[in-house]
Amino acid sequence: MTASLNPALEEARFCPRCGADAEVRFPRSIHCPACGYAAFFNPKPVACAIPRTDAGDVWLVKRGFDPGKGRWSMPGGFVDLGESVEQAAAREVEEELRTTARIGALIGVYSDATDRVVVVAYEATIEGEPKPTPEAPEQRAFAPDAIPWDELAFPSDRVALADLLHR
Repeated sequence: MTASLNPALEEARFCPRCGADAEVRFPRSIHCPACGYAAFFNPKPVACAIPRTDAGDVWLVKRGFDPGKGRWSMPGGFVDLGESVEQAAAREVEEELRTTARIGALIGVYSDATDRVVVVAYEATIEGEPKPTPEAPEQRAFAPDAIPWDELAFPSDRVALADLLHR
């Protein structure tokens, strides 16, 4: 069974403000003709970074939580209100690798109409040796020819890594 694009709106029928019958345009929006309430649902931005070593290896993390638990991924997560995408990428690297990140060039922006996120991936460098965290219990620097392509967590991991390596 596939997850709904918008489970919060899937069964909505009434305005959350006044309780009147609402017009639902699943999965995008809900409008209330009685009180004028409107809410629009958009994909959430996810900021990611692919740190590289001086030798050109790429740091990946083994995910500690679902989705993708136990699979390799680039460090990343949701952009919080009050931070830029670049700041979010640096924060996520620091949270998942426990080391300082310097965000570099944009690798690409990745989206799919069947997904709830828009992934923005950057090159990065890190200072210090990564340490395990609950979010990323294992981290490893992979040579380009040793990347575990069949063990990646998300399609965006695959495409961003390929884009980075083919520059």
